Amino acid sequence: MMNLSLPSPAKIPLPSLVSSTRSPPKFPSPPPSASPSINRPINFEPLRDRLTKNLDAGHLHKAISTLDVMARQNTHPDLITYSMLLKACIRSRDFQLGKLVHSHLTQSRLELDSVLFNSLISLYSKSGNWTKAREIFQSMGNKRDLVSWSSMISCFANNKMEFEAILTFLDMLENGFFPNEYCFTAVIRACSKSEFFPIGEIMLGFLMKTGYLDFDTNVGCALIDMFAKGNSNLESAFKVFDKMPDRNVVAWTLMITRCTQLGYPKGAIELFVDMILRGYVPDRFTLSGVVSACTELESESLSLGKQLHSWVIRSGSASDVCIGCSLVDMYAKCRINGSLDDSRRVFDRMEKHNVMSWTAIITGYMQCGGRDMEAIELFCKMIEGPVPPNHFTFSSVLKACGNLSVSRTGEQFYSHAVKQGFASDDHVGNSLISMYARSGRMADAQKAFESLFEKNLVSYNTIVDAYAKNLDSEGAFELFHEIADSGVEVNAFTFTSLLSGASNIGAIGKGEQIHARLLKSGFQSNQCVCNALMSMYARCGHIEAAFQVFNEMGDRNVISWTSMITGFAKHGFATRALEIFHEMLEAGIRPNEVTYIAVLSACSHAGLVSEGWEIFNSMHKEHKIVPRMEHYACMVDLLGRSGSLREAIEFINTMPCTPDALVWRTFLGACRVHSDKELGEHAAKMILQQDPHDTAAHILLSNLYASAGQWDDVAQIRKNMKEGNLIKEAGCSWIEADNKIHRFHVADTSHPQAQEIYAKLDELALKIKGLGYFPDTDFVLHELEEEQKEQYIFQHSEKIAVAFGLISTSRSKPIRVFKNLRVCGDCHTAIKYISMATGREIVLRDLNRFHHIKNGTCSCNDYW
Repeated sequence: MMNLSLPSPAKIPLPSLVSSTRSPPKFPSPPPSASPSINRPINFEPLRDRLTKNLDAGHLHKAISTLDVMARQNTHPDLITYSMLLKACIRSRDFQLGKLVHSHLTQSRLELDSVLFNSLISLYSKSGNWTKAREIFQSMGNKRDLVSWSSMISCFANNKMEFEAILTFLDMLENGFFPNEYCFTAVIRACSKSEFFPIGEIMLGFLMKTGYLDFDTNVGCALIDMFAKGNSNLESAFKVFDKMPDRNVVAWTLMITRCTQLGYPKGAIELFVDMILRGYVPDRFTLSGVVSACTELESESLSLGKQLHSWVIRSGSASDVCIGCSLVDMYAKCRINGSLDDSRRVFDRMEKHNVMSWTAIITGYMQCGGRDMEAIELFCKMIEGPVPPNHFTFSSVLKACGNLSVSRTGEQFYSHAVKQGFASDDHVGNSLISMYARSGRMADAQKAFESLFEKNLVSYNTIVDAYAKNLDSEGAFELFHEIADSGVEVNAFTFTSLLSGASNIGAIGKGEQIHARLLKSGFQSNQCVCNALMSMYARCGHIEAAFQVFNEMGDRNVISWTSMITGFAKHGFATRALEIFHEMLEAGIRPNEVTYIAVLSACSHAGLVSEGWEIFNSMHKEHKIVPRMEHYACMVDLLGRSGSLREAIEFINTMPCTPDALVWRTFLGACRVHSDKELGEHAAKMILQQDPHDTAAHILLSNLYASAGQWDDVAQIRKNMKEGNLIKEAGCSWIEADNKIHRFHVADTSHPQAQEIYAKLDELALKIKGLGYFPDTDFVLHELEEEQKEQYIFQHSEKIAVAFGLISTSRSKPIRVFKNLRVCGDCHTAIKYISMATGREIVLRDLNRFHHIKNGTCSCNDYW
């Protein structure tokens, strides 16, 4: 193996030169016959010594200044000194100074040797100027040695020119050079891109024959990266790692990092423990990597992370910015038990901040939910300081603006991003699309999408998801076809977004089309897609299809189980929901906070009070899950629906935390159902103390007064709402027919088939009255005459949608109607009679749950 290190430069005496910079010494005047006087020769040894001493002391700029002085005196150091200067510039990554040294070297007209040529290749390679590096390499001719070839292969590999790196390696072989470990390391790095991975496998065979695999750590690390990055093959990466006889901290750290990145954080933790037991001392990169692994663990991540944090402090590495960034990220992503505040404390205690630490804390606040304004404030503080934001920072703050629907502020930040040179960055552009979409500005989101310099799959996914979330499934599907026409391969996220869009509006026909498409595309075994597919069928009213998807899943995670429990709960099948919950526990899947919300909701919809209490009490006792506000709201709902209003208010008053508007709003809804005006007024008062502009509280209280006939109080609330610019969401029902969504409001006559619809309604009214239906005008929350009330109530949007479904859908399929608000009690009764009169099954989804109505009975057992 070649020794590439250079010996210390010898002090070679410089030739004496004439100089005009010093005054000549004074001698006695020569006799008249003597020759004319001349200046004494100047010895430039001191300048060369000064240059060498500055280099040895690490004073690179002083050394370059000395080089400038020597150039002005028309002299130059030797090749060894130039080599030292270039290597010093490369080590300090001061590439501009290195280029200045190259300029001096060119002016010296010295004939360069291989060592200097190789240093110049390295200089331009590391500065990103591969064109100049290749030009120097090509000019070397027969002076190219193994180091030259290795440097050039590495140059191409480092500058994302993998194909050129591989071709250069093959040229080297053809020129008779046998590769060393540096050549192998560089070319294997080039093969770490998936398209060149097959060549990497050939290189592996070459390596095994040469024996480098058995003893060189750098080659082993390159192979680990090739398998991990080029083929996502951790098993083969582990085989290489196990075969390495001389593992160093770099190899252990690399393996830990790749385990985390490929979704195997437990393996990363196990490796770290093994590393410690074998006596290796982790460096800052190891600690940073293992903290990142803790971030990715679903359970006990915070506990492990805190232990590591303690170790970091004891080891004296707490001030390291790399470890600090990982700790900020870990606490921010855990987001339980106040961990975001811990993240902020770590951030505030860091002596120095870099763009990664700023981005981690801003992203943490953005992702936490409800703390987006703090993310924006932090960003404003960041741009006032010395650390400029990068594309990830801008992406996070734009998402925070989207979460708050403050698109004007987001536009100001985007202008700042453009000034910083991020106008063409995908992350920033995609976040801008998302921000406009979340602010309800879909036209601007579309413009932002169209103005992207280069549309990739992430861009398409972002706009598809935006249309889906804005309940525009038609727009989402049009874009889906555009993706197919553009030749871009869709991925799991595309299908997930489309399925989400279909489920949001109950478009089961579109959902079934997506299902067929994803089967053709081979995504039927993808866990995320299957979870979205199951959720789509459940939310579109086809719970049995959802259960079939669940049963056919080979690999279920906590989201799969929770989705199925939620589906059964929403459809009123509480017993099946509880059965799935217990199966989940038996399968060894640890429930999370959302699972408990789902199972408590199931108990609430079915009136299973004792089962609900048992499950609520087991949360912390068995799984150490601290109840959140949503869990308390579920219990209030459970007690309130069952009519135990006094027990519910007692439960609220004994909560260990201050009940928020959600809890009181849930209780107020129960007071409305059970017509308890006194407790309802108390609940409304508690809500309005927290938020005087809570629209839902005003409406629920107004409805409570209306049902009691207190029209003066109703009028006062409506006046207050008008003065406060509070707008009540209009009731709306919709139904899918012929692959199109048809929407209806109360007394709606805008539909092209309005005459047929109302004729059908009149026909239905006669039929169901003959079966015993009598309109319940108590559900008319307006002060009208009794006859007007009866007419008004029969023109509710859900009845109109059912009538349309009867004249436009096949008798072989259920009529599926969706409503944005809670279903009216009279409509619920009327639709039960309609199912009897027509023999049709009607599935009605309202704000809270599904009602499967058939032959005059409902799956909710009139309990909702």
